[in-house]
Formats: sequence, C-alpha cells, structure tokens
Amino acid sequence: QVQLVESGGGLVQPGGSLRLSCAASGSIFSIHAMGWYRQAPGKQRELVALMTNVGIPNYADSVKGRSTISRDNAKNTVYLQMNSLKPEDTAVYYCNAVPERYPWGQGTQVTVSS
Repeated sequence: QVQLVESGGGLVQPGGSLRLSCAASGSIFSIHAMGWYRQAPGKQRELVALMTNVGIPNYADSVKGRSTISRDNAKNTVYLQMNSLKPEDTAVYYCNAVPERYPWGQGTQVTVSS
C-alpha cells in the first residue's frame, strides 16, 4: 500500500513563501497524475495543483501565478512552492493521485497570519 507523507507547512506572514513536500513510498509519479489538495476549516477538500504523469502542471485559479508544482521521480517526491501567501491559503495541505486513490496522509498545516 502506497503511503504519502506531507511536510513543510508552518506559520507564515502574508506575502511569505513555503515549499511543501510529499514523499510517496512507491514509484507512482510515472503512472498517475499527482496533486496537491487543501482543506480549510469548515470547507471541503479541494484540488489546487496537479502534475500529469508526463509532467504537465495545472493550477486552480486560487493559486495560479503564485504556486509551482514540481516532482523528483528519483526521490518519489512532489513539491508545491507557494509564494505571495494569503490568509485564505490557510488550510491543511495533502497530496494524492488525481483522482485520489491512496490513503490520505496526515497533511501539513499551512497558516498564513500576521
């Protein structure tokens, strides 16, 4: 069973940056599109960025122009670089295949606040 472990979140001021990481226990990136999802308090989980299995990125309007998804196949790791963070980016961030097919990890908390 593939396990996903997210890291890199934290408390950051508005306008700041974070780089999130997601390590997978298996070599799945060449098979599936991988995505970053987030869930804010009281809201449903939403997909904010994805990279297809051939490396094409796509972004939700809410993060487009401020975020970059990338991956390192050798390390079985996908990243999300987030810049110009806003308070509305506050959420728990998760990675999974798109559409999701693996057990969800614990996520990593991103809090944007002054």
